[in-house]
Amino acid sequence: MVESTKRGTNWQDDELDLIVADYFSMLVAELSGQAYVKYRHSTALMATIDRTHRSVEFKHQNISAVLDELGLPWIPGYKPKLNYQNAIFDAIDRYLTKHPGILEPTPVPKPVLPAPTEIFVAPPVLRATSEQIPKRLRQLVVKFDPVERDHRNRLLGKAGEAFVVDLERCRLEEGNRADLARKVKWTAAEDGDGAGYDVSSFSLDGHPRFIEVKTTNGSSRTPFFLSRNECDIARQCPIEWRIYRVHLFASGPRIFTIAPPLETKVKLSPETWRASF
Repeated sequence: MVESTKRGTNWQDDELDLIVADYFSMLVAELSGQAYVKYRHSTALMATIDRTHRSVEFKHQNISAVLDELGLPWIPGYKPKLNYQNAIFDAIDRYLTKHPGILEPTPVPKPVLPAPTEIFVAPPVLRATSEQIPKRLRQLVVKFDPVERDHRNRLLGKAGEAFVVDLERCRLEEGNRADLARKVKWTAAEDGDGAGYDVSSFSLDGHPRFIEVKTTNGSSRTPFFLSRNECDIARQCPIEWRIYRVHLFASGPRIFTIAPPLETKVKLSPETWRASF
């Protein structure tokens, strides 16, 4: 096997554009259920740009890491890896700017409801203050804001709420509380968004549970919006109120929960100001 002549050299823009485009072609196939073979893609790319298999695989993992920060799905098997070459941010910026449809809301499939014992996972660990996100990546996140994108995607939000309603009924029925399962209420759909939570449910011992559902197709670390009303209800009802953070919704939903006080579980940052006269 002929060794690459580019070993140890930085990737150039044309090479990065090729691997980013190829990555997204595989991702589209992955999300649509079309068959594809990663090795064939890698082999063709290696022949075109004269890079080693290890270098190509590492760059695929870099792309996954950036997409993870952008709240986008990434290809299973290319686990996100940091230690970026900064130029990868520019290449992804060029691709997404040229193909904005990647970021547009798509029809939300109704995922298969897993067993409640399978779907709940531990929340992500808070990043250390010293763990810095590269400046160019921060700029990319601002430009293609995953929080705002999820917030605008009303179909995704409603699908996540409906999913949690079904899940809560299933959880209570499996806990021999069919009486409580019948009382689970999709509050946001029946009464509107002013309650400060989306779903009214119960613990197995019958205590009320007020669930605010936050849904994303991104990973567990994708940020989300909290309204002032939601934060107020969290402070007023710390025993009953919970966030259900539904993530990886399109590919295989998982949920972690957050209980008040919120300040100890997430980093809260003011995003907007209300201007009045």
